[in-house]
Amino acid sequence: MEILSELFGGAARVKLMRLFLFHPHIVFDEEALEARSKVSRKELKRQLRELHAASLVSSRTVPKGKKRKVQMWSLNEEFTYLPELKQLLINTALVRHGDVAKRFQKVGKIKLLVLTGVFIQQENDSRVDLLVVGDGIRKNALENAMKILESEVGKEISYAAFETADFKYRLSMYDKLIRDILDFPHEKLINKINV
Repeated sequence: MEILSELFGGAARVKLMRLFLFHPHIVFDEEALEARSKVSRKELKRQLRELHAASLVSSRTVPKGKKRKVQMWSLNEEFTYLPELKQLLINTALVRHGDVAKRFQKVGKIKLLVLTGVFIQQENDSRVDLLVVGDGIRKNALENAMKILESEVGKEISYAAFETADFKYRLSMYDKLIRDILDFPHEKLINKINV
């Protein structure tokens, strides 16, 4: 994302562009954009102005309640370079895989970390994008790591997390979810249990 951030004028812009590109039919208010992108309100407003000036996004003001109006934002699906932007921002590696492993260091004692789905640039109908297996997994730390990752990717990431003993049991029982992950294209970032 660093190279793309430099090309497009910052990480905030890349996050927002990916968010709109992954959700071409959704109309967002600024509150939702701020929450999903983790971009500060001030920076968000600046980026939206610039993306609007470039005609990548469109906006409209709608009433919210009796006295309040909010500005809503959506992708301009008529944008001239939309296919090229999608190719560049969505169909390339969304994050460096090594960075993903680092983000989960404080989640618990991670034994297995598997990327699939959105992180693997192949057509598949993976049920999850990320599998986390470890001991002492702290739910809040895991959710925080996922939110940060989602803000960078620009899309909600589906994941599964298991304690090591539970995972091994499921693996031995040929659990369908585990088989679906491991039988289809994936990448093991951490593998301390020799799966």
